[in-house]
Amino acid sequence: MSASAESTNATPYGTLPPTAAASARKPISLPRLLEMHARGEKLTMLTAYDATFAAVADAAGVECILVGDSLGMVCQGLSSTMGVTLQTMCYHIESVARGLRRAQATAWLIGDLPYGSYHESREQALRSAAALMQAGSHMVKLEGGGWTADTVRFLVERGIPVCAHLGLTPQTVHALGGYRVQGKTQESAALMKRQAHELQDAGAALLVLEMVPAALAAELTRELTHCATIGIGAGKDTAGQVLVLHDMLGINLGKMPKFVRNFMTGAPGVKEAMQAYVAAVKNGSFPDNTQHAW
Repeated sequence: MSASAESTNATPYGTLPPTAAASARKPISLPRLLEMHARGEKLTMLTAYDATFAAVADAAGVECILVGDSLGMVCQGLSSTMGVTLQTMCYHIESVARGLRRAQATAWLIGDLPYGSYHESREQALRSAAALMQAGSHMVKLEGGGWTADTVRFLVERGIPVCAHLGLTPQTVHALGGYRVQGKTQESAALMKRQAHELQDAGAALLVLEMVPAALAAELTRELTHCATIGIGAGKDTAGQVLVLHDMLGINLGKMPKFVRNFMTGAPGVKEAMQAYVAAVKNGSFPDNTQHAW
């Protein structure tokens, strides 16, 4: 390559290459995710909030990238997720989508509907979901059960894939009394089971279970035949796992949650840490119920 060509292709900060080699992996689609789930292969998900980390996660083999409203805490320094706006979510989703296009562009991209963007009405939820999809999401995620089932059905009927979220739902942390394990009592477990089935019946294809007792999460995973559970602090028997990127790299700003493993330990770089995470989820060595679950 000539010096002039090298200059043309150079990037000033070295964060992303101008092009990427052909991917060895076919793009992840919703039918493919559900096929993986049906044959018992564990699904992997990580959060990402910018182009570079998204590209690295894609290259490392992570199937699902979640642009979570957790960015309010890990990127913006907020005390909770409730200050995150729809505009901010769109900005980060656009950034992640660009990063994926600059790399292999194979990961399934999920965007969080932030606090207050879907609570008013189904129509408000549709407008907000459309904004995330236009920014680059393949799927949207919303929190809570009960009333949300009607919203999920409304979105799915209009061609918007939905990931639901039960257990510890950070957008309602004040109502829950803090960041606590959910579903510990017989009554609360029964409520969660009913809501999970309602969300599946409404068309949710994925269901995040956060800080839920491992036995309850395992039971839900067995019962939900066409909705794949994604655990975070919910034990090893869910259909897949998700972690916040900064947590699994050991660079969060607070106390490391019990359910997190620092995959940077012993890894020569970030990509290798992500590859170790994917491998550990796939082979069942992470999470370890004796260490990372309730």
